[in-house]
Amino acid sequence: VMGFQDFQLGDFPGFSQWVGFKHFQTMFADKYFGLAMRNTLVISALKMFIGFPLPIFFAVLLNEMNFQPLKKTVQTVSYLPHFISWVVCATLMFDLMSTDGGAINEFLMWIGVVKEPIGFFTEGKYFWGITLCTDIWKELGWNAIIFISAITSISQDMYEAADVDGATRMQKILHITLPALKPTIMILLILAIGGVLNTGYEQQLLMSNDAILNYSDVLDTYAYRYGLKNGMYSYGTA
Repeated sequence: VMGFQDFQLGDFPGFSQWVGFKHFQTMFADKYFGLAMRNTLVISALKMFIGFPLPIFFAVLLNEMNFQPLKKTVQTVSYLPHFISWVVCATLMFDLMSTDGGAINEFLMWIGVVKEPIGFFTEGKYFWGITLCTDIWKELGWNAIIFISAITSISQDMYEAADVDGATRMQKILHITLPALKPTIMILLILAIGGVLNTGYEQQLLMSNDAILNYSDVLDTYAYRYGLKNGMYSYGTA
């Protein structure tokens, strides 16, 4: 209701002045809304086409590891970053990618890839890649858990029959493991597509700054900035 009204603090919700589609017209005419929509769709597409398949690949690789202590160690280390808050994660990324002694810039200069530090957080063209990489690092192991669980439910009789028939390890992956994972993959893919406009909030808000706003602003941060920071409650609701 507030999206169709001119709501002000102190008003009782639903009893403010009605303005119809005024806020929606303003929104679609605002170029920054277009940029926020573009960024949302691009980041979502990157996470969909790159971030979604990686946990499947990772789960299959873990399943193929025969040395159990190493397998459990890798799995544990991979899902621990999920429990790190985005506040800590963003601070860590700022330190690693800093132009003043950041480990990544120092390494790139040491191997001769660049001659001077790269401004990862001052040039917008790097932000989408940073968002994707940090999201993969943080969520890869956690997202792989459900696929690992699905793999463990596959009957071992099929693998034994495949061994008798002389199937290679790759053939068993292609013809047993992946087909068995298909129902799980489809359900999670449908859920991921349903959340395509919900690409994140904390990550973009904490890792963004005014210099790269044209690349970092997404729908959630756009609504927050206008609706709460600027006090445009009805516009933010719209």
